Amino acid sequence: MARKIIHCDCDCFFAAVEMRDNPSLSSVPMAVGGSQDRRGVIATCNYQAREYGVHSAMSTAKALKLCPDLQVIPGSMSKYKEVSQQIMRVFREYTDIIEPLSLDEAFLDVSGSVHAQGSATLIAQEIRQRVRQEIGITISAGVAPNKFLAKIASDWNKPDGLFVIKPDQVASFIFNLPVQKISGVGIKTAERLQRYGVTTCGDLQSKSRTELLERFGKFGQRLYELARGIDERPVRVSRTRKSVSVEHTYPHDLPNLESCCDALPLLLQELELRYEKNKQHGAIAGAVVKVKFHDFVQTTAEHSVEKPGLEHFRQLLIDAYSRGSRPVRLIGVGYRLQSSEQGQPEQLNLL
Repeated sequence: MARKIIHCDCDCFFAAVEMRDNPSLSSVPMAVGGSQDRRGVIATCNYQAREYGVHSAMSTAKALKLCPDLQVIPGSMSKYKEVSQQIMRVFREYTDIIEPLSLDEAFLDVSGSVHAQGSATLIAQEIRQRVRQEIGITISAGVAPNKFLAKIASDWNKPDGLFVIKPDQVASFIFNLPVQKISGVGIKTAERLQRYGVTTCGDLQSKSRTELLERFGKFGQRLYELARGIDERPVRVSRTRKSVSVEHTYPHDLPNLESCCDALPLLLQELELRYEKNKQHGAIAGAVVKVKFHDFVQTTAEHSVEKPGLEHFRQLLIDAYSRGSRPVRLIGVGYRLQSSEQGQPEQLNLL
């Protein structure tokens, strides 16, 4: 039996909730994020703001330069979690096989669903209509035989769209698909593929499995399969948490390595408190330090160790800082966790 996968993705989720609660925000460029004077970052923005080039993970200061009239709302994570739970309850009326990716995004396997005569397309339409009517925001959805194609499809007609890729349409759809649409193909990999004469999945199909393995290692196998629309990954009801971390964006850049090292003890204290709340997800398997320099270039350093202490993190911080040796705006510290059977997706707090 062919699988029927739906990928649901709320349109500008945080911003959509704020516009629902305050309709006057719907007609102006607006974003949810941190304040400019506290080195804030944009969590999400509405489509009017995107027309100015504003996007998530951009600094609030830069966003306001691009769009001086931008309305920046501090947001409420507790409210967004509540709305997310309402949406997930709608999903669960159609299937129990749900894989949340964040508060506003999830895969649904409706292969065995009896709702809407078993039609994944009709189920997706019902879900979108119910979320709009009952919760007051819009969802874009993609329907396809696997997760890879469903996620691409959900973005095809955004915002407030539905796109369906039927099993007999996979070959024609995938042939002209740009390789950048393949998960894991970033700017550098796309450049490598272009030098290799590959810009579309059709180009990739002309390369043998052996060629791709020799050139891209294990990722070559993934390229070979996805270029043919093959993705056997199941929709996982539970996801394993792989790390616990904390980070600080500082009101003023830390000018040198010494000031960065001085910030470590407080960060590690917060990290230990967070780990205590999440230790059921796995034992510590490694230490990680992230450094973001004043120009937004960032780097990470990590080391496999079961009981990392201050000196472990200090050395990782030194290693990371030495790659830029310039003022630092953000430091993050974290534990890599050993694999475990249970876990929950976590919405990162950009506010």
